[in-house]
Amino acid sequence: MLDNFAVAWKARIMMLTVLSRLIFLAMLSALTISCAQTPRADSLPDARAQGRALAKSCEGRDGWSDAAPPARIHGSTYYVGTCGISVLLIAGDLEGSGGHVLIDGATQEAAPSILANIRQLGFDPRDVHIIVGSHEHLDHMGGFAALKAATGARLLVREPARQSLETGEVDGDDPQAGLISGMKPVKVDGIVEHGDVVRLGGIALTAHATPGHTSGGTSWSWQSCEAGRCVSIAYLDSMTAISRDGYRFTDHPGRVAPYRETFARARRMPCDLMLAPHPDWADSFARLAGAAPLIDPAACTRLVDAMEARLDARLAQEARPQ
Repeated sequence: MLDNFAVAWKARIMMLTVLSRLIFLAMLSALTISCAQTPRADSLPDARAQGRALAKSCEGRDGWSDAAPPARIHGSTYYVGTCGISVLLIAGDLEGSGGHVLIDGATQEAAPSILANIRQLGFDPRDVHIIVGSHEHLDHMGGFAALKAATGARLLVREPARQSLETGEVDGDDPQAGLISGMKPVKVDGIVEHGDVVRLGGIALTAHATPGHTSGGTSWSWQSCEAGRCVSIAYLDSMTAISRDGYRFTDHPGRVAPYRETFARARRMPCDLMLAPHPDWADSFARLAGAAPLIDPAACTRLVDAMEARLDARLAQEARPQ
């Protein structure tokens, strides 16, 4: 009698153990499914299709705040900007100290569409932990205050850009001072120097000081891998020599010299895939749509050559007798 009772009790214990294991496995499976909802590049629509949708949406529209759909560029680098201004999202691993990086912020009016694009791609804006930028004009950094507030990210810039961002006023030495408006002030959380590498999880962004267009102009480079192939992406800051009426670059040699240094430095940047703050300068939409090569190691040099030719033409024009 006792032996039968012991056998029955042992069987019950074994059954309870099995049930406990099954419940644990079910809970683990549910947790795994939940984690797997974080989108991956290969689970999103084809990058070429997204590029075509972006190009079609922006036909005849190039306003700084004109909303545009997002598109995957290469690997975990995405276009989340507007029809007229580039904003890039580099998605990182959320494990440990990971997160995402946002490059540039377009205008304040464009911030809602940028955040919507990040969500449309399946990412949470609150996982953007670092924001960096190209240069301190409202068309590229005007959205920083709103984007920083929405994400809680740390804002990192080069020192020459700090004052314009924290006061919202255009630098008085800027050739476009009086021509371009200020922006909503935003607190800068950290300073980067030329050659610094900004790291977040597996993301490593190298800062390249490229002043001229503004004093705080910064270009960025990073590695992007996809399908076993890694390429160097170069985000070349604006290098156009434009100014308010009456400004003469020939009267400001201290403004011309940084351009020359920037041209030389930009030519040395690693560049398999070129992007620019104004997508039309990089022919970005056509290349994302497949109408032109996306990977083009000569693209950076061609753009720098064109910008240097524009500066030379401007200086030659100023030197002619009036």
